[in-house]
Amino acid sequence: MSIRPYRDIARRKSRQIMVGAVPVGGDAPITVQTMTNTLTADAAATIEQIRRSVEAGADIVRVSCPDEESTAALPAIVKASAVPIVADIHFHYKRGIEAAKAGAACLRINPGNIGNAERVREVVQAARDHGCSMRIGVNAGSLERELLEKYGEPCPEAMVESALNHARILEDHDFREFKISVKASDVFLAVAAYQQLAEACDYPLHIGVTEAGGLRTGTVKSSVGLGMLLWSGIGDTIRVSLSADPVEEVKVGFDLLKSLNLRHRGVNIISCPSCARQQFDVIRTVEALEQRVAHITTPMTVSVIGCVVNGPGEARETDIGFTGGGNNTHQVYVAGIPNHRLKQADIVEHLAEMIEKKAAEIEAAKAAAE
Repeated sequence: MSIRPYRDIARRKSRQIMVGAVPVGGDAPITVQTMTNTLTADAAATIEQIRRSVEAGADIVRVSCPDEESTAALPAIVKASAVPIVADIHFHYKRGIEAAKAGAACLRINPGNIGNAERVREVVQAARDHGCSMRIGVNAGSLERELLEKYGEPCPEAMVESALNHARILEDHDFREFKISVKASDVFLAVAAYQQLAEACDYPLHIGVTEAGGLRTGTVKSSVGLGMLLWSGIGDTIRVSLSADPVEEVKVGFDLLKSLNLRHRGVNIISCPSCARQQFDVIRTVEALEQRVAHITTPMTVSVIGCVVNGPGEARETDIGFTGGGNNTHQVYVAGIPNHRLKQADIVEHLAEMIEKKAAEIEAAKAAAE
């Protein structure tokens, strides 16, 4: 029996689509999305929130378009955004048509509330005419009435049937630039639906646990569900749904991908929980260091360990390591090798300067190689 290397994740093979200039599916990196929670009609506030989300690493940003004022603001939002904009459409199919004309890179429609097949066809035609991709977004909380009558309750089979029914409508119009999601607030339901859908089609999948909750509870819930799916190779683009600042969604999304070795961005700090053996205040040091190096996008690993029990071992596996020592004299490692000792100094600033220097070296080497 062959054993898969424990760090390798074999991603499900899917076709690739484009969301603006961003590839989704195939061998493209798994993208991280978020959604604005400003009033879309307030273009300035929405643009500012998109800017902060992009700064945090968002590859794609979705905005809700519930009314004409929202779609009227889209041209300015699209023009100002550094990443593709997805227009979220519910109930009013005309908003989808308006959003396509306004320059949205993708239209998200919910089959359960967008209207009859003719209305879906009109939205599909608008997407084709204006070079948009689409997302079929199925939610357990808004399934079509006939499917609820057939199955009695939201279940994986009902969600997958809804998704595939609408995929066929798009395929019948020779439109295949779409991805699919089958979200639920119940982790088990969401995971089971995605597993069934992954077996039933080769379209790229947008994965997420919808309405997951606040920052802490929602992060835990999303990590469980998305972690199971990503570990099994399912997922081409992700959104962590939190009742929180969209920037937090982006951060959690990247941390999820980093933890599974699926994507790397910025400084990954490995730190101990601290105990009576710590030789400096680990928790406050890590909190301050994370804020201090948040601007760095170059992937690297840094270990910050309070004592020598695990410090040297963790340092061997990281780009920069820091281990607490007695008499306020600490050990600094570079590429796993002891480099120098640090005594009575600002730990955060010392490490931050080392990290910035390392990032500059990595970027310079990358530029020279190109």
